[in-house]
Order: sequence, then C-alpha cells, then structure tokens
Amino acid sequence: MPIKSARRLAIPDVILVENAIFPDDRGFFTELYKRTDSLAHGIPYDFVQVNLSFSRRGVVRGLHYQLKPFEQGKLVTVVSGRVLDVAVDVRKGSPWFGKHVVAELYPGFALWIPPGFAHGFQALEDTYLLYLVTKEYNREAERCIRWDDSELGIQWPLREEVIVSEKDSKCPLLKEAETNFNYPI
Repeated sequence: MPIKSARRLAIPDVILVENAIFPDDRGFFTELYKRTDSLAHGIPYDFVQVNLSFSRRGVVRGLHYQLKPFEQGKLVTVVSGRVLDVAVDVRKGSPWFGKHVVAELYPGFALWIPPGFAHGFQALEDTYLLYLVTKEYNREAERCIRWDDSELGIQWPLREEVIVSEKDSKCPLLKEAETNFNYPI
C-alpha cells in the first residue's frame, strides 16, 4: 500500500499523490511506484525511463513537453528538498487550455502529469527530483514554453532568486509554441 492518498487538482487529469511512509529507528521506507496501486488511483501508464535531476535553490526548469508521437506522462517525486511543481495544459480544445496547476512537493509526495501538459518547477531549496516517464526522451520532439509567460500567470515564489538555463530562457510564449495535442488525448 504505497499510496496513502491521491487527489485530483483543479485540472482533474493532474493528480497529487501522497505515498505511505514507514519510519523506524533506522530512517524510513516508501514505495515510490507500484503499478497496481497507480492504476487504482487513475494513473494508467507504465514507465520506460527514470530521470534524476539536482537543482539548486531558485532554479526554474521548464516548461517542457514532447510532441506526439513522443508525448510523455510524468510521475515526479522529490527525493530530497522541496519544489513548487507546475503543470500547464497545452491540449487544444481543453476547457483548461493555457491554465496551470501547482503543487508543493517534498519527500513523500508525487505529482502525476499526463501527456498534453508542459511541466516545470522551481527548487525552493537544493533538491533532487526523480521523474518516471511514459516515453523515452526525444530531442527532436522536445518543446518548451517560457517559464515567465505573463499570460500563464504562474507565481514563482523565489522570483528574485531565479536561475534559469540559457535554453529555457529562449523558449517561446504559449501563444507562439508548437503543440499537437487535442483534448481529449
């Protein structure tokens, strides 16, 4: 029973997962992913690649996605640290197109971001983030949206401390971004 609770956010396809943690004198144990439990909580995907990133406090990564047929769903979990995690709906025809949801993640919590969403986060402290993805990374299919697109209205909490890569600073605004997702996927 690794999943203690699963809650759909304001965009109901995005799910905040709280994993059961079993502490003892040595530390703790938790299951980050179990297929049967994930299926029971509305995450109907298998994962084909696992990624780990380290980000210093203030770093903003994103907002990233991959075009079809290489679209990725992501189960994102913090191993150590804390992030503000963001999912932006980029599915044309969706009632939530261009809208975003946020969740603060720290150890014990994960966020399911289905295909058709751009993903990004800001590290609120030095953070190790683990991503389980449904399709392998494909450089040619990779796309992004500017992290500070004013139309999205994302409130990054450490605005004065933002560290962003040169690549992410050159991403287009949502209105200029290439997407090939239709709602429903």
